[in-house]
Amino acid sequence: MNNLKLESVLNGLLSPHLIKDYCPNGLQVEGKSDVKKIITGVTACQALIDRAIEEKADAILVHHGYFWKGEPAEIRGMKFRRIKALIENGINLYAYHLPLDVHPELGNNAQLAKLLDIEVLGGLEEGNPNSVAIYGQLEQPLTGEELASRLAIALHREPLHIGSEYAPKEIKTIGWCTGGGQDFIELAAQKGLDAFISGEISERTVHISRELGIHYYSAGHHATERYGIKVLGEYLAKEHNFDIKFIDIDNPV
Repeated sequence: MNNLKLESVLNGLLSPHLIKDYCPNGLQVEGKSDVKKIITGVTACQALIDRAIEEKADAILVHHGYFWKGEPAEIRGMKFRRIKALIENGINLYAYHLPLDVHPELGNNAQLAKLLDIEVLGGLEEGNPNSVAIYGQLEQPLTGEELASRLAIALHREPLHIGSEYAPKEIKTIGWCTGGGQDFIELAAQKGLDAFISGEISERTVHISRELGIHYYSAGHHATERYGIKVLGEYLAKEHNFDIKFIDIDNPV
């Protein structure tokens, strides 16, 4: 498929024009015009680029790409080495950030719900059809420890669980936002949810969790956002016959 046609297919699927983001979504670095083999991964780090070169890939498709709002504009150092490697090897770089988080079927939030067996009920941000944080419910309530265990098994990573004497003994309703969504915890508490899950944690999150009586789980930024991009690649393989390989570059954060 032509590289610009592939961008059109992805844009049609993920609708980036409907979402205000912190980076450009779509084709970020242009490479060869004909795309057959695609490497998917969470972040376009040097290690992923090196693997794509080894695999003789025509394109890389990631959740975390380049050109973030507020970063230095100069192409030098680490940024230069990454982009140089892509250009010299004719590798296209496609990246979709928030559009991949919020997609109702392929998105990171949707895939986390599937892994944890949570029924999605809606968005936490009322009035926003593309709410980055969502909420839902478990079929059967779990204790705080049982939900921590389910997360550990699903994501292959032990979560950090913050609870308190004020938190519910059983968890039925849950809010979540993959990646760095810890500040949605107050919105989840206002909605009366029993727990909130995200990828990261801030110092303030501990106090908010304890004082508002809501369980909080920091389950890993990389771990919670591993599955949307993987499923997106599988979709492209099935619907458009691309040669797709997901490469998981370990990241403990």
